[in-house]
Amino acid sequence: MLSNDIIQHHNEKLQAEHQFKLTYLTELLDRKGIDIQTIIDKIKAFQVAIPSWALGTGGTRFGRFPNGGEPRNLEEKIEDVGLIHQLNRSSNSISLHIPWDIPSDANAIKQLLKANDLTIDSVNSNTFQDQKDQPYSYKFGSLSHSKSEVRDLAIQHNIQCIEYGKMLDSKVLTVWLADGSNFPGQSHLRGAYQRTNDSLSSIYKSMPDDWTMLIEYKPYEPHFYSMVIPDWGTSYSLCQNIGKNAQVLVDLGHHLPNTNIEQIVGRLMHFGRLGGFHFNGSMYGDDDLTTGSIKPYQFFLIFNELVDGMQDPSVKNPPLAWMIDASHNTKDPIEDLLQSVNAILTTYAKALLVDRVALVDAQENNDVLRAEELLRDTFLTDARALVAEASRQVGGAIDPIAAFRSAKIRESLVEKRGFSVATGL
Repeated sequence: MLSNDIIQHHNEKLQAEHQFKLTYLTELLDRKGIDIQTIIDKIKAFQVAIPSWALGTGGTRFGRFPNGGEPRNLEEKIEDVGLIHQLNRSSNSISLHIPWDIPSDANAIKQLLKANDLTIDSVNSNTFQDQKDQPYSYKFGSLSHSKSEVRDLAIQHNIQCIEYGKMLDSKVLTVWLADGSNFPGQSHLRGAYQRTNDSLSSIYKSMPDDWTMLIEYKPYEPHFYSMVIPDWGTSYSLCQNIGKNAQVLVDLGHHLPNTNIEQIVGRLMHFGRLGGFHFNGSMYGDDDLTTGSIKPYQFFLIFNELVDGMQDPSVKNPPLAWMIDASHNTKDPIEDLLQSVNAILTTYAKALLVDRVALVDAQENNDVLRAEELLRDTFLTDARALVAEASRQVGGAIDPIAAFRSAKIRESLVEKRGFSVATGL
C-alpha cells in the first residue's frame, strides 16, 4: 500500500491552487443557495466498484500489448484496487470474474480485503467461452442451449459462482450471456428465450434470500443476427418472471448508436427494476473506452435521470450497484480507472447541482428552452474541485493520477512483478 505521508505531501503541494478553485465554486454555488458541504458529503458516500479484469492491459480483437506490472493473481488484483481506493477513497470494492478469480483460501482473501479496506461487490459468471476440460461446449449457447446437458453445465457454473461469493461475503451475482445466433433460422428465437428464462429461474432458486441477480443485456456481439438478451425490455421481462431480487443491469456501452439511454434509466427506475450500472464510454457500440471520454453531455443527462429518481420518494428502486467495465489497451490501467472514477464522480456532482424545483416548473409549463438551459448551465459548471475536496476530506489525493505518477507506482509494480500479463484477459 501507498504511504499516507506521500498522499499528504502531494496534497500540500496542490493545496493553494485547489483552495482557490474551491473558494470560487463555493461562492458561485452559494449565490444559487446550494450548500457545498452537502454536495461534498454525497460525493464522499458514492463508491464505484473496480472489476478484476480491468486491472491489466486489455486488448483489441487482434492482440494485447501488456503494460508491465500487471496483477498475476487474485491477491495482486486486490492490492491494486486497494491502491486505487487509497488514492481516491471512492473505490472500496472489487468485482470478481469466475473462474479466473476463484479463491484458493477464502479466509486469507477476506483478511487481505480487510487490510485494503475493501469488500467484494459482485461475482460474475462466464459462459461466453469454453474452459479447459469442459465436457460440453458453449459454441451454440449456454443457458439457452437446445441441449439440456449444456444448459445444466452453465447453470451449475453460476451456482458455483454463488458459492464462491458466499465465501467472500458478496451478495450479488451478475449474469451476462453471449448466447445468440449469426444466421436466420439458426435458432428458435422464442425457444431460446424460454430456455434462458427457465435456466435463470433455476439459478435464482439457489441464491440466498438477501442476494440480487443482475441480468445484463447487449444488442450484438459476439452474435450479429440475434442476441438472446438484446435489450432492456428482454432483461426486464426476465426479471419480472424470475423474482423480486432479479434486476436489470445497464452497461453504458451495450446500446446501439444514438439510443436514448437516459430514458431507459428513467423507465427502469420507475418500474423499480434498475439494479446497477457498468460505466464506460463508447463511440460506436461496446467500445469499452474511458467513462465520459466520448459523450460527456449524454453521460450527464443519464446521471440527471439517476439522481432525479434517487431523490424522488415515490420511486421504489433498490440502491444501485456501480461498477466500471472497460478495457485499457493504450493507457495505464490504474491511471485509466482513476480517470474514470473521477469522471463518474464529477458527473454525479453536476447532477446533484441541478435545480430540480426550477426544472420541474419549466417542464410543467412547457418552457422548452428554459428547461434545456437549466441542464446545459449545470453541465458547463466545473465541479472537479468538489470531487477533489471530497477526496481530500477523507484522506485521499487531491489529484489521484498525479499522485500515482509522482510516486512512480507503475515502475515499482514492474520491478516487483516484471512484465506480467494479468489473469482473466
